[in-house]
Amino acid sequence: MEEVKKKKVFVGMSGGVDSSLSAALLKEQGYDVTGVFIRVWSPDFLLRRNAGQACDWKKEREDAMRVAAELDIPFKTYDFQDEYKKDVVDYMIKEYKEGRTPNPDVMCNRYVKFGAFLDKALEEGADFIATGHYAQNVKENNKRKLLMGADQNKDQSYFLWTLTQKDLEKIIFPIGHLEKPEVRKEAERFNLHNAGKKDSQGICFLGKIDVKEFLKHYIKSEKGDVLNEKGEVIGVHDGSEFLTLGQRHGFTVIRKTP
Repeated sequence: MEEVKKKKVFVGMSGGVDSSLSAALLKEQGYDVTGVFIRVWSPDFLLRRNAGQACDWKKEREDAMRVAAELDIPFKTYDFQDEYKKDVVDYMIKEYKEGRTPNPDVMCNRYVKFGAFLDKALEEGADFIATGHYAQNVKENNKRKLLMGADQNKDQSYFLWTLTQKDLEKIIFPIGHLEKPEVRKEAERFNLHNAGKKDSQGICFLGKIDVKEFLKHYIKSEKGDVLNEKGEVIGVHDGSEFLTLGQRHGFTVIRKTP
C-alpha cells in the first residue's frame, strides 16, 4: 500500500460512469489520482446547432468536474483538438473517400487517449494513466497481455489492438474485471451523481451523430442507382462514398431480386 500511495495516476474522465468509477476505485486503492477531461475537436455545424446552449463537450466536462469534486481529487483539462482532427477525423474522411471502412475508435485510442494523453500525463509527472475501458491488462512471465473485459457485451479490447508492451506498462483499466451492472452498483456505493447515466453512443468523443450526416459536410456526393449482378436497378443510394465494400444497408431497396 505504501508503494501504491507514491504512484500518481491521471484518469481520463469523460463524464460517464465508467471513467468516474475508475477514478474512485484507484483512489480507494491508495493511488494519488488526478482527473483529466480531454477536449477534442468538434465540427462547426454541431457547434452552430448548439448555439445558445452548452455544447455536449461542456456538459460532459461539467459532469467530470463534479465527480472530481465528489471524490476530492485534482482536475485538469487537456486540449487535443488538433490531434483529434488530424489523426481521427481526417483519417475517417479520407478512408470513406477511398471506399474503405474506417475505425475512428481505434485511431482515437492510438493517437489521442494512449498517444497525446499518455505522453502529456507522463511529462507532468504521472506514473500511469487510466481509462474506463472494458478490457484487462495483466502481467504474465514479465510480459503484458491485453485481455477481454469480464463483461463480454461491453468488451472494448478490440479497439485497443495497437497498444504496445511499452504502452501497457503505463496503463490501468480499473473496471475491466467488472460487468456493467456491477459498475453502476459500485458507483452508487461511492455516491457518484452519474451512477445511472446512460452510456454514450456514436463516433469516439463526437457522441450521437449519424456518420452519413457527418460525412455529408465534408464529402461531395451524388445520388445514384443500386444494381444487382444482372445490371437491373433494385434501389437508390445517397452517394457511393457513404457505402463501403460489403455493406448491406444504407440504401433504399425499390425492387427485390427473385
